[in-house]
Amino acid sequence: MPEMKTAATIAIFCAGGGLTRYYLSGWVYNLLGRSFPYGTFVVNIIGAFFIGLIMELGLRSTMIPDTLRLGLTVGFLGGLTTFSTFSFETFSLLEDGQFLIAFTNILASVLVCLLFTWLGIITVRTLA
Repeated sequence: MPEMKTAATIAIFCAGGGLTRYYLSGWVYNLLGRSFPYGTFVVNIIGAFFIGLIMELGLRSTMIPDTLRLGLTVGFLGGLTTFSTFSFETFSLLEDGQFLIAFTNILASVLVCLLFTWLGIITVRTLA
């Protein structure tokens, strides 16, 4: 059953992405502090770059089989990136009256993640 293989691949990769998010964002918070949601910001940037890279490579060539592409994007990057955490942290900042930090987080996260998705795509197009 191909569907079961794909589902299992996504589940395994998702666990890896979640653990990577936990350790990477914790490391970033230890390094930079908690005055800004740096950990969430960094994992979302990394995820944005790699989804651009993996999707472009996977859809433009046969280098990444469909099951692996889904495992990496839906699974690993789905577990790694943190839109729900981003939303909660931003809402908490707004609720605490830290409007400048909240809006900086919104603007920076959206623009920088779009930039890094584009960089992932451009990386593949340049190397291909």
